[in-house]
Amino acid sequence: MICLSKNLTDEYINMFAQGADLPIHDYNYDFGTSPIVIRSMAKRKLIDRCYRDGIDFYYMDSGYFGNYPGPTNPNGWKLYHRIVKNNVQHDKIIDRPDDRWRKLDLKLYPRKQGKHILLVVPSEKPCKFYKLDLESWKHRTIREIKKHTDRPIIIREKTQRKQRVHGHSIFDALNDCHALVTFQSIAAIESVMYGVPAFTTAPTAADPVCDKDLSLLETPTKQDETKIRKWACHLAYGQFHIEELRNGTAYRILNENS
Repeated sequence: MICLSKNLTDEYINMFAQGADLPIHDYNYDFGTSPIVIRSMAKRKLIDRCYRDGIDFYYMDSGYFGNYPGPTNPNGWKLYHRIVKNNVQHDKIIDRPDDRWRKLDLKLYPRKQGKHILLVVPSEKPCKFYKLDLESWKHRTIREIKKHTDRPIIIREKTQRKQRVHGHSIFDALNDCHALVTFQSIAAIESVMYGVPAFTTAPTAADPVCDKDLSLLETPTKQDETKIRKWACHLAYGQFHIEELRNGTAYRILNENS
């Protein structure tokens, strides 16, 4: 396995490589058929090459849980990072122990009722990755929402992380929300956790517990609470604290579960 670090300065890739005692190379390195570790959706060409040539890759990006202010992260620092084999998000539920989920000390809320539809707009990175025009998606999705509900639509644009975390957070926006609609944002995960039904229009880690069909906006699928907890436990096994990147725990767990 080879870790590709842009200009050899990607701090999270470097943490993982050092904890796992793996070689680090810049992105211009010809890795042949060796499995690689990469970070960021901007690496679409590398991912396409891996799919084309049957090369395993491990994709690193922001974690699913724990990066907002909470019991184990009072300052809301970006401490957790997901690592996914041959994909950019985990897309199914696999039975896992609940120890990693319990360690996060987060709550899964029961189903809530609300008034508005929250439309969470993606950033440019996933749009480029999926070859999507952002404005076209937004206008098309709003038109589709209006076909199926007359509820007010609140649009949440992607802002700087400091504003999202310490200003008007996604959880503030989910108050009095009937359902969330997004492209493939982690906001769908946060919505399900908070008890608000989520709808996504691209592959996401929330797929096992959300809807895809916007015609169901007024009657979202009632997700089983036991299933949601199993889903959360699985995702907790796919993300790692920076200390777990540094000390080799992330590498060990990936090897045990690949």
